[in-house]
Amino acid sequence: MPLFPLIAVLSLAACATVVSDAVPQIKEYSPEVQAQAADELEALPEGSVLPMLIADYAVLREQLRAGQR
Repeated sequence: MPLFPLIAVLSLAACATVVSDAVPQIKEYSPEVQAQAADELEALPEGSVLPMLIADYAVLREQLRAGQR
């Protein structure tokens, strides 16, 4: 078997890229769950890092929403 066709096919396959524009679904939370989360967030001790992490999560959710439009 000649090597040229094999090399050509492998070269073309190396150039192929897979692009995914799939955006994960955003989970919706009921108003009751959101209210409970807010109460628990307010009850955290002073200096807790959880509010920062939750704020980062909120930004991520907004970015995902923008990608779904």
